[in-house]
Amino acid sequence: MINQERLVNTFLELVQIDSETGHEETIQPILKGKFEQLGLIVKEDNAKAQTGFGANNLICTLPATDNTREKIYFTSHMDTVVPGKGVKPVIEDGVIKSDGTTILGADDKAGLATILEVLHIIQENNLPHGQIQFVITVGEESGLVGAKALNPDDIDAAYGYAIDSAVPVGNFTIGAPYQMQIKATIHGKTAHASTPDKGNSAINIAAKAISQMKLGKIDHETTANIGKFEGGGPTNIVTDLVNIWAEARSHSEEKIMAQTAHMRKTFEDTAKSFGCDAEVSTELAYPGFLVTEDEVVYQKAQIAAKSIGLIGEPTIGGGGSDGNIISQFGIPTVILGVGYEAIHTTNESIAIQSLENLVSYVLKLIEIA
Repeated sequence: MINQERLVNTFLELVQIDSETGHEETIQPILKGKFEQLGLIVKEDNAKAQTGFGANNLICTLPATDNTREKIYFTSHMDTVVPGKGVKPVIEDGVIKSDGTTILGADDKAGLATILEVLHIIQENNLPHGQIQFVITVGEESGLVGAKALNPDDIDAAYGYAIDSAVPVGNFTIGAPYQMQIKATIHGKTAHASTPDKGNSAINIAAKAISQMKLGKIDHETTANIGKFEGGGPTNIVTDLVNIWAEARSHSEEKIMAQTAHMRKTFEDTAKSFGCDAEVSTELAYPGFLVTEDEVVYQKAQIAAKSIGLIGEPTIGGGGSDGNIISQFGIPTVILGVGYEAIHTTNESIAIQSLENLVSYVLKLIEIA
């Protein structure tokens, strides 16, 4: 049933449309038109006004032909990381990649191409199905900002699948961590470098704080990292201000809060010991989630994979996806492997066979819903 030529051409078309995160204004109307031409009911939300990004999210609904079936949803995002302008795809030995000057954009245009091919196949073969929604988001690569702008009332599904993971097609991610963003501003005391005892270097305070901090792999569920350190000026001045950006991740809500509190306290107590101050702000970038093996969404992901000859292995992820957000709406979600390689780099690639397998997988999930 899969039309390989159409699938590949759709994918090639999509990756050549510039849509770096925050600049989705070109691709979104094209996608909206494709879904409308396929007969779906398409709703735009107000994500653009909320986020300042290039376009709104699309919630595309395919009405049921059989109302006894479960309502399900799939989600993919329309934005890419940088450098994603002027993508020139190349096909070699059944593998699609960029020409090496940009990313490819298989993350997540492979998901979009899959969805469109699935819809063509459903219509061409009059395949029975329950209600299916396709949630196409902006700004996923900028911290899931499009998903955060979604109205939970717009998604009408018992469970669903985010088509957005680097694991092989047929495998699926059942859990992802909480991520906390941390910013610390250290206020020291300026002085001339020839009289350092009259000042307190914010750089020195920050360095001492970081040296006392638990960082890297904290345990099997928790990590923490200092990402950016900014401050300083002329070498003849004791620096009085430093900004630090950091993160913590954990699959345990209790542990993420404990690690965040530890990092905050270390900055604050170290600054205080020098008679100075530290301002620390924290923000939950995204919540974690975990789907257990007794949940329908887990079971059907595994059954569907194995029934078409794929492995069907559950994995635990280390990053976030739109599934993290939608799971918080009370809609159990797992993340489907797409099979792309070296994502977010100019070496990104995907095998045509992975695209075909993904279409078969999604069709099977729809069939058994």
